[in-house]
Amino acid sequence: MKRLKIAVMGAGLIGKRHAQHVLAQPDAILTSIIDPSSDGRAFANEIGAGWSPSFAEIARDDRPDGVIVATPNRLHVENALEVIEARIPVLVEKPIADDVDEAAALVAAGERARLPILVGHHRRYNPMIQKAREILESGRLGRIIAVHGTFWVAKPDDYFDVAWRREPGAGPIFVNLIHDVDLFRYLFGEVDAVHAMQSSAVRGHAVEDTAVVSMRFANGILATLSASDAVASPWSWEMTTGENPSFPQQDQFCYQIGGTHGSLSIPHLDLWTNATRPDWLEPLARERVSFVPDDPLKAQLSHFCDVIRGDAEPIVSGREGLATLRVIEAIRTSALSGQMVGLDTITTPRVQ
Repeated sequence: MKRLKIAVMGAGLIGKRHAQHVLAQPDAILTSIIDPSSDGRAFANEIGAGWSPSFAEIARDDRPDGVIVATPNRLHVENALEVIEARIPVLVEKPIADDVDEAAALVAAGERARLPILVGHHRRYNPMIQKAREILESGRLGRIIAVHGTFWVAKPDDYFDVAWRREPGAGPIFVNLIHDVDLFRYLFGEVDAVHAMQSSAVRGHAVEDTAVVSMRFANGILATLSASDAVASPWSWEMTTGENPSFPQQDQFCYQIGGTHGSLSIPHLDLWTNATRPDWLEPLARERVSFVPDDPLKAQLSHFCDVIRGDAEPIVSGREGLATLRVIEAIRTSALSGQMVGLDTITTPRVQ
């Protein structure tokens, strides 16, 4: 099998992780790091990859088979459009865009060119999430009624030394909850309406540090998400799953899923049921459902290679990334207005 030539655009934290995964992928070659900074050039030299300050240069001189766009959020659309115009498949880090109009334009460009766009909502590839979805679809929890997710972390003061992290759009709603919203859509279906509140009381930045979101799904499920990047706590995806070794793993949960026959916690997949029938006076039994762990970024890259070869359709397509972004836009709108916002009011240009 021919090894695919992959370029990574952006040498920040997530770009470097992508680059390391490409280096470890047996059927791929990391041909270039695309980043105009001196840090980007130094990283490329450190790992023995080519370097270019711009995509235009490698597109001409060393054309890759696929490109991973891991630049700052505001550049995702501009950079991904460059790749599409060169008729190369692209994996765009989440969020697909800063707003739904730009996201729709990007999706439309990809579909006009008949080129696949993969969006980096990598948590869907986690075997634990795949097993959780299998449990839900099996009916063991009965009818799903309520869901809760927690993202409580303490980002240090120096995290905000970077100016854009203090501005609207860089807070937990857009940067962090977008992952949780995408997983909730994947597990529970489409969102019908949201009601959100936000606060910047801790740091006083223009961006929120805390948010609470209520969500109603089209199938009647009700969910809540509580988020803060100013709380020292063990309750978040980052701190509980061990997905990113940079975070000290805690033996706690980040999601709770409640059904008429039982409940499930994530990430440990503890399934709670009554011994005979659902009854709050009856003893509860706990079963820890097993799964084989794997790195979801590794799985996503392998899938991207299959997509490039034409052997698979994107699991998280541009349209999926757009749908998740529409929910985030509704949350931001609700948080600013204080009103419930229906997803039918978040309009986008027709994607065609």
